[in-house]
Amino acid sequence: MNQIVADLIGSAWGPLFIFMFRIADVSCDTMRVILAVRGKRVIAAFLGFFQALIWILAVGTVIKHLDSVPHVIAYAAGFGMGTFVGVTIESAVAYGLATVRIVSAHGGVEIASALRDAGYGVTEFPGYGRDGKVEIVNTVVRRSEIDKVQEIVRKWDEKAFVTVEEPRVLMGGSFASRERSALTKWTRWRS
Repeated sequence: MNQIVADLIGSAWGPLFIFMFRIADVSCDTMRVILAVRGKRVIAAFLGFFQALIWILAVGTVIKHLDSVPHVIAYAAGFGMGTFVGVTIESAVAYGLATVRIVSAHGGVEIASALRDAGYGVTEFPGYGRDGKVEIVNTVVRRSEIDKVQEIVRKWDEKAFVTVEEPRVLMGGSFASRERSALTKWTRWRS
């Protein structure tokens, strides 16, 4: 069986396999780093195991074929494509939370009310911007809901200034209360 794999990797199809190994390896690594930064230790460790396993296969294969330009190029190209695929997967999954800050010269009260009607916890307060008085609205949402929040904002003020950030700590408030009641011992341990 080992000889069959060695012959396959050494064939003209070998660079394609290396390319695919690198895409899988680097995608796992990209997701692992993102999840580790967000404090998801168990999932990050699980991905790290598979990433290392795939990496060993890819590197071992390339080292055996260092004299083959297509194998080496496939290794490097797989790294680049794996980064792209990993970031694309992370964006599609949109895992985690986001703090959305909306600054509106007019419409802040309406935006806050519409967000509350949509089920979001909202904090609003007055401010003063470059051109005068503004209304500032803050909310914490799931990253997958950012587009929905932006749609609500655009409905009331297309010129509103909106920033989205990732909160590092979430304690108290209506969002934290809803999330805490949904957690089980398992999900607490997993993170």
